[in-house]
Amino acid sequence: MAQVLEFKLPDLGEGLTEAEIVRWLVAVGDVVAVDQPVVEVETAKAMVEVPCPYGGVVTARYGEEGTELPVGAPLITVAVGSPDSAAPAGEPAAEAEGSGNVLVGYGTQAPARRRRRVRAQLTAANGTAPAAPAPAPAPVPEPVAPEAPARSGPVPVISPLVRKLARDNGVDLHTLRGTGPDGLILRADVEAALRVEATAPAPAPTPTAHPEGTRIPLKGVRGAVAEKLSRSRREIPEATCWVDADATELLRARAAMNAAGAPKISLVALLARICAVALARFPELNAYVDTEAREVVQLPGVHLGFAAQTERGLVVPVVRDADKRDAESLTAEFARLTEVARAGRLTPGELTGGTFTLNNYGVFGVDGSTPIINHPEAAMLGVGRIVPKPWVHEGELAVRQVVQLSLTFDHRVCDGGTAGGFLRYVADCVEQPAVLLRSV
Repeated sequence: MAQVLEFKLPDLGEGLTEAEIVRWLVAVGDVVAVDQPVVEVETAKAMVEVPCPYGGVVTARYGEEGTELPVGAPLITVAVGSPDSAAPAGEPAAEAEGSGNVLVGYGTQAPARRRRRVRAQLTAANGTAPAAPAPAPAPVPEPVAPEAPARSGPVPVISPLVRKLARDNGVDLHTLRGTGPDGLILRADVEAALRVEATAPAPAPTPTAHPEGTRIPLKGVRGAVAEKLSRSRREIPEATCWVDADATELLRARAAMNAAGAPKISLVALLARICAVALARFPELNAYVDTEAREVVQLPGVHLGFAAQTERGLVVPVVRDADKRDAESLTAEFARLTEVARAGRLTPGELTGGTFTLNNYGVFGVDGSTPIINHPEAAMLGVGRIVPKPWVHEGELAVRQVVQLSLTFDHRVCDGGTAGGFLRYVADCVEQPAVLLRSV
């Protein structure tokens, strides 16, 4: 006899308490296997797929796409132990007790893999349909019908970027007719709607109207960033020091490395390599403050975060074990994480656990900044744009490639002497890359 189990939105970790449904991966009546992803959700940190710990037939879904659910709210109910809950051909049968705890963004068994979506088939052996799954217990929210009308059910949109474009510009996706396969709404459909809106005559202004301005909810990535930055300012007594450095030789060294025919090395990878070596010399800055224990905790490895601007806002992916990577490995990992960040597919594990942050704000065309520390880290190195400037080189005035470096640090972990020593060492490596070779 079938047993109906309710799967709730699991604890997302890292203090996250809610998530928005982006896309359902299963429908009512589908057969799911243990650890099969059933829904794609967007948290304040990443876009992740949630695997179900039960195998069986989906009997109900809760929440439309675009709905924000708290942790612990029902997601789906699954009938297990029925003839229809058999696993697809070639895959192991699901057990009623499921696979245990669920980690968002990862499977609950190893090896994790995406399974084929299978709809329950009619039994042909005796010409009868399989027994209907047991009804789910009456929940508080209304389940979403699998075949809802376009204006009231799930909107046929896959891309989260298309959803964001529509949301930011006030376009109701329910009013659009998609031009993609099976009515899928594409970015071009939203842009076409915006063009029509732009050419429409504006309504006559109301003399007595007093608009209060645009209200933008602080939620999702923006809300998480706001909370983290506010906490950093409340808790961390930060200070900033800076220095100009001649980056001409560093650029020449990179050009020579890239001319050798090996995989190209990025400038940010060289700066990351410099940071890793500098932190080995000044471990006070690779640390955090345990406020409850009133202790400074110096960390054994360098997990280097870097600021990346995306359509979803500012995110800080983390390069694990940056101190154990060479320039080529760092280049590849920076490129991979940047691509994943722009696609909105970073997992919580790729956004947490950093020990130090490298912030290349020079890409925005600015020379300097006093950034807020990425709590609970103790320091952040900022790099401005590299521009030709008059510079005294070997006793003569010359035009050199100059960059401003800044270090914002937690004054609780060290004093100005340590911070200045770290920044001066970084500048020396930028000006004379041979200094870095002597330190390896």
